[in-house]
Amino acid sequence: MHIGVLTLKISLPGCRSLKEKRQRMGGLHERFGRNPAVAVCESADRDRLESSEWSFVVAAISPQKVESLCSEIEDKLQRTVDGRVLDVSRELL
Repeated sequence: MHIGVLTLKISLPGCRSLKEKRQRMGGLHERFGRNPAVAVCESADRDRLESSEWSFVVAAISPQKVESLCSEIEDKLQRTVDGRVLDVSRELL
């Protein structure tokens, strides 16, 4: 079993409330948490309106599958979130 951690720092310019922040992030828990190989959480900046950090823990049978899932998550997040991805880090455990 191989495990990877994908962390993304997202800028949400002009965000005025926590409710708006939740709407702009577009239900990441629901979207990515359905996959049994992925655990997702808002890992930092929970109370900051104009930024958010999300971490995804991915488990798979090979490092290549972990990388593939991380790439899918990153690509989908960049296309669907109403914000700008500032930083991406990946760590294979």
